[in-house]
Amino acid sequence: MANARRGESHPDLLPFLEDPASYPHRPEHVRMIHTHISYVAIVPPFAYKVKKPVDFGFLDFSTLEARRRYCEIEIDLNARLCAGVYEQVVPIALDGGALRFGSGEKVVEYALRMRALEDGAFLDERIAQVGRNEVDRIVAKLGDFYAGQARSAEIAAWGRTERLAVNTDENFAQTEDAVGDLVSRPAHRAIRTFTRGFYEYMASLLARRRAGGHIVDGHGDLHLAHVHLTPASLCIFDCIEFNERFRYLDVANDVAFLAMDMDMHERPDLARYLVDRMAQVLADPELPALMDFYKCYRALVRAKVEGMRSEQPEVPDAERAASRERARHYYRLALRYALAGSEPIVIVFMGRVGTGKTTQAERLADALGWPCVSSDRVRKEAAGVPLHVRGSEAERSRLYARHMTERTYATMRSDALAHVRSGRGVLLDATYGDRHQRDALRDALAPQGIRWFFVELTGSDAVLRDRLRQRADASDVISDARLEDFERLSERFAPPDALEDAHHVVVDTDDASEEDTMLEVLETLVHLGWERRGAGDEAPQEQEV
Repeated sequence: MANARRGESHPDLLPFLEDPASYPHRPEHVRMIHTHISYVAIVPPFAYKVKKPVDFGFLDFSTLEARRRYCEIEIDLNARLCAGVYEQVVPIALDGGALRFGSGEKVVEYALRMRALEDGAFLDERIAQVGRNEVDRIVAKLGDFYAGQARSAEIAAWGRTERLAVNTDENFAQTEDAVGDLVSRPAHRAIRTFTRGFYEYMASLLARRRAGGHIVDGHGDLHLAHVHLTPASLCIFDCIEFNERFRYLDVANDVAFLAMDMDMHERPDLARYLVDRMAQVLADPELPALMDFYKCYRALVRAKVEGMRSEQPEVPDAERAASRERARHYYRLALRYALAGSEPIVIVFMGRVGTGKTTQAERLADALGWPCVSSDRVRKEAAGVPLHVRGSEAERSRLYARHMTERTYATMRSDALAHVRSGRGVLLDATYGDRHQRDALRDALAPQGIRWFFVELTGSDAVLRDRLRQRADASDVISDARLEDFERLSERFAPPDALEDAHHVVVDTDDASEEDTMLEVLETLVHLGWERRGAGDEAPQEQEV
């Protein structure tokens, strides 16, 4: 995670903020919120926000003067979309050995006093009940806001590729410590590859955006928790005040943050509606083409922020654990955008026995947070056979009879359609060595507009035999295939030919570790995705690795 330099707060600051007696209006209780950069004390009808003395590189609150100055900037900026809520900067002073709000012997901190917003009306709290009418109100307010922002050469320069890369490169550097803990190395690398692909394939679009006045002084932190919506009011608050390069951005970047968070909260329907309406209101038909990249960028930002929060000792243990889990979810979401964009897809791991397709399918399912449907599991569950018990030859003959195979693949097709219709992508793990089964899957997906990839894992006979020897005594393997089955199963396997399917990629697993194989798979799919987007063609081309 980002290596933060930290200044010193007064040792009594947190107890002071947590004590109701500290506040001039004597609230009954204090509810504390810890972010990675602030303490927020909710003391209705007010809220007091105190910046932590941290320096993450992209922000520097390490000095008292900087914290005071950024409090003042925050008031001015947030008046644009949330007038009347940010009230004044209040000093916290040491007086007679005790802290107090107001003047005293020595000012040790500054608090930003705000009007407390009504609980239950923050968009993240009520997202399940939000509909198009509420989104239309948000779109109208943001549309007026963006239209009213002055354009300048200084602001537009932040639409240049090298300026955008400052922010994205910083994200990757500051999440490097999370690799192997909150996110896998292949997933982190694939997200980075996706980001570089954006700069390569979308360079002309970025130039048009910059010249077309789409780079504005925006909000910069536009996620659901920063939108407060009641029948009578709409307040979009807590914009970025500490670094202009996070606020000078393409309007698509702001919109994508909100759309990404709708996806995160399982409302992709609202995310699509938001993007479509913003494109209409802003007369910006190119805006949707930027969503996958900026959603991926924003998901990584949130993963980084949650990771930072999870490491701060003053944050309660339960909240730190929750932040770790949210960080993992955001990393998964970032990878989904990199591989699939904003719509669920079906990824099929196929190949001969011993190629590692089950391992890779399960690894990728975990990295994406998507279900994995395995033919071995489906087959045995349908037959009522224990998963990890290899039956006799006669039992296996019945289990792998043609009608059972047809039933297994039909169930997998049905499961894949059900998962995608529910808004989730899915991984399929099966040999798929019969073109009939591949055709049946494509025929089920194509009419529904569902994209797919067949990822065929390959290996030499010698390597595959060796892997099957190692499998002989394993107790956790569902598949019944063993070394004595190798010749028979290999003869029955008919791989796709070069003319069969443009959605087919081949990855050789002979000399690669499991992690390296996953990296090859992910980076291949990312590259094919950019080729599809760049060509305006939904069908990726076959590529061998």
